[in-house]
Amino acid sequence: MGKIKSKMMRKTANILLKEDLKFSKDFERNKAILGDTMPSKRLRNRIAGLISRMKRQEEKAKIELE
Repeated sequence: MGKIKSKMMRKTANILLKEDLKFSKDFERNKAILGDTMPSKRLRNRIAGLISRMKRQEEKAKIELE
């Protein structure tokens, strides 16, 4: 069972994914991309982790469709 993410974090992650930045499955890379744009380190890390998880889920869905 995973932790529940707030609506604000999910909305922010979806907006960032639609901006077509070079996000990947790698948490560290996503964290570096977000850099100093987030108001706090904790929020940056949570959003980077959420984006990483979303990218892994997208990849898994593509594999299952093939």
